[in-house]
Amino acid sequence: MIYNITSPEETEALGRKLGESIKQNELKRAFIALDGEMGVGKTVFCRGFASAFGISGVKSPTYTIVNEYRSKDGTKIFHFDLYRIDGYDDLASIGYDDYIMSDGYSIAEWTARIPEEVPEEAIRVTISRTNDNENGRIIEITGIPV
Repeated sequence: MIYNITSPEETEALGRKLGESIKQNELKRAFIALDGEMGVGKTVFCRGFASAFGISGVKSPTYTIVNEYRSKDGTKIFHFDLYRIDGYDDLASIGYDDYIMSDGYSIAEWTARIPEEVPEEAIRVTISRTNDNENGRIIEITGIPV
């Protein structure tokens, strides 16, 4: 699916829509691979995704590499920023495999930096800027209907 977005609020709403779709499909585990250039709205999308589970306060894990969030009903979201990751050894040092194999939802920014470590069944979200509007974005989601 391809979406034309005109504001950060729409980006956040689309993230929420993906989260709601995952809830509706009763998936116990999912990996969402987010890609796009710096400042395109990846964390905004993550914030929307988490809001579908009643989670607020989502911030970029730029320096911590991963932030873990838990909803009131116990749903876990693992939010990764892989910008500073150079390979599998870096991922292993943060327990990456344990996170992505546990029940919960892993949503990772900058997965293009480590394509070989993205699960084959990942839901892929690519965000690109448009030329017609400062906040305009094209968001492509593959791997699950939204």
